Amino acid sequence: MGHEDKLPALPAPRPGPGSTPPSANPDDLARAMHALARAMAEEDSRAEQPPVPSEEDSLTPDSFTPVGAPRWRSGRDGARPSPPEAGRAGAIANGNAVARPVDHAPRDTTTGRDPLARRITSLHLPQFSIERWMRSLDRRGEILPDDLPAALAIEGPHGPVIHAATRAAGLAGVHKGARVVDMRALCPDLRIEYADIAGDRMALQRLMLWTRRWCPWTALDGDAGLVMDTTGSDHLWGGEAAMLRDIEEKLSHLGLSADLATAPTHGAAWALARFGGVRDCCPPERLAARMAPLAARALRLDADTVLLLQRLGLNTVGDLAAVPRLSLARRFANAAAAQNPLHRLDQMMGRTPEPVDSPDDPPRFAVEARLPEPIEDPTPHLPALARTLCAGLEAHGFGARRIALTIYRTDGEIARLDVATARPTRDWQHMARLFDGKLDRIDPGYGFDLVTLDATVVEDMAQVQTRLDGGADDGAEIAKLADRLSARFGGQAIRHPVVRESHLPERREDWHPVTGPRAHVLAPAPQPRPFRLLEHPEEIRVLYAVPEGPPAQFVWRKQTHRVVRFAGPERIAPEWWRDRPGTRLRDYYHIEDHASRRFWLYRDGVLGDRRGDGPDWFVHGIHG
Repeated sequence: MGHEDKLPALPAPRPGPGSTPPSANPDDLARAMHALARAMAEEDSRAEQPPVPSEEDSLTPDSFTPVGAPRWRSGRDGARPSPPEAGRAGAIANGNAVARPVDHAPRDTTTGRDPLARRITSLHLPQFSIERWMRSLDRRGEILPDDLPAALAIEGPHGPVIHAATRAAGLAGVHKGARVVDMRALCPDLRIEYADIAGDRMALQRLMLWTRRWCPWTALDGDAGLVMDTTGSDHLWGGEAAMLRDIEEKLSHLGLSADLATAPTHGAAWALARFGGVRDCCPPERLAARMAPLAARALRLDADTVLLLQRLGLNTVGDLAAVPRLSLARRFANAAAAQNPLHRLDQMMGRTPEPVDSPDDPPRFAVEARLPEPIEDPTPHLPALARTLCAGLEAHGFGARRIALTIYRTDGEIARLDVATARPTRDWQHMARLFDGKLDRIDPGYGFDLVTLDATVVEDMAQVQTRLDGGADDGAEIAKLADRLSARFGGQAIRHPVVRESHLPERREDWHPVTGPRAHVLAPAPQPRPFRLLEHPEEIRVLYAVPEGPPAQFVWRKQTHRVVRFAGPERIAPEWWRDRPGTRLRDYYHIEDHASRRFWLYRDGVLGDRRGDGPDWFVHGIHG
């Protein structure tokens, strides 16, 4: 009974004094109970009978319910369901069978969707770091021979370890995770370079955004992988097989090798991309059969968990699926979700949802001016474009690092000018001034009717106020001067020192363009350093009382300096992964002479180290 059908509650009449309540008739009560029992029996029998399809349903089997869920579905292409077979569960109504494989995950009761209806594509880039490094060598004009073994290293718990290796190094026995010192003994000609982990991560993020030309949902998948939710996108490329071939071809043009696979779940696609065939596609009805023979490490478990499963005799996914769930739940009750085999198995089979967490596209700021008639000089329109662009940047809390001015001519030609800044900016006057002297280089032809101004690289920029008048003493004026000089004389003309990771003092400082990417802030040196460091250490002649001690007197630039105070030594060992064999260690001393002048000296080598004659002395820095 609906709310509008309810009757108002009326107060019952109070019995008068001396009145007796009416008595119930037993025959009427018995007849009412019999009618109620018969109605309940008819309702139960009606609920047990399967629904009979109407004539309209038989004519349009592909129709959808009002909420958008199909009335029946079997397979990826919507083919007619087959009759029930052995090992399958189905229901038969009026001769029509609707069968579903037993290995399918149950339908989600909350949304009414099939968990295996999604199509997830996994991209594995096993050589991404080394291929990106080789592309950087090609851009610098340095050609790496195919037969020269080379590898990238990262810091390990017991020294540098191999992070990636070329094909020639792999044939020589160099493999990932091995210690660099062991691989050098195995392959003396091995070239070692340090891997750019942060650069690889940024490049992988850009590649993740680049792959959205095939589908709108992409995300990172570990350090060398991408995951794409291609549900409903494969038909735009001629099917899943054609889409995977197109992805592989486009990546090969970028110099990247990839392993690809498509499956109903993220875990299954990840496993097939690394342990399956070439461009493997797994339909939903064959998910359990395809996953069963794969190794246990296909469940995205760490090495310790895989080793434990192997000791228990569970070498494949099928072995793990055959074990009672209660036993696995008890054995891995305290394990984290990412290292729980039962949780990973449910994700692979679709029993536990694992959506693709696709990040939003980075903000893009661009303005344009469409002109009613072709003009030859865009200078009058540049201030208005810069003002509008900076207003949009300020509204979202960003500042521009790179700005591009694009001019579209009426004959179809396109001209583009790029400028960069040393720090994020949204000063429209400064932005417009950076293009002074550059617009004269553009050939207007028959004129242009469209001008766009884009902030191609943006960074977070907060409001800073350090003075009462609203200004900020944060070096903004110096940065603007560097921007104007770089725009006038070129991006490589103005440089600034950048600290980098190195033990040796002369390698710890490098010079980068001020308009380049923002450098990472590194911790200062553990020991004090002189204010002025010589570009090349200069050799000196010394007199000392003890060979292993500081000098008592030294001659530098034809002047004799008598030592009155010293501090040290600070021993710095050579970077053996970069220096040649036989490079000697250094002992640094802070020296003060008789004229109160302070120097930073070092002794190259130790007496008796079998790496040359007696140790040599050098001046490397000057205090004050």
